[in-house]
Amino acid sequence: MTTFPRLAAVVLLAGLAVACSQGSGSGGGPAGAGGRAAAAPPSVEQLAAKVGCKPRIQVDAAELRTGYCRTPDGEFFVTTFASQAGKDAWMDAAPEYNPHLVGNLWTVLSGRQVLDLLRERLGGDLHLTDHRTKQMKVVG
Repeated sequence: MTTFPRLAAVVLLAGLAVACSQGSGSGGGPAGAGGRAAAAPPSVEQLAAKVGCKPRIQVDAAELRTGYCRTPDGEFFVTTFASQAGKDAWMDAAPEYNPHLVGNLWTVLSGRQVLDLLRERLGGDLHLTDHRTKQMKVVG
């Protein structure tokens, strides 16, 4: 990937911005709708293992974790979030020129071909354009 160094820098900066912007009083508990405990979202390591990767952790903060993977499918970043607010903040800062694979409190960032291959094993929705526009195309 020709834009991979820039992509890595943006992912790290966005991760740090989210980690620094989230206060300790975020109020995000494990309770889902109706007060029931929601299933814990997968970790970076669990998502990476599904596609045969042992991730190199790039950001390890309370609010989010990001790992870098390289597999025969390609290079990508897996990010998990402690809360929906953290995920939303990250998505607002995410590069609009790259597609994202998005699941429950996680995202994978890479090129379209890699995401198509990963989606078969990870699931999620493929966001093909900037999610902040009304023209966003979600494949899912």
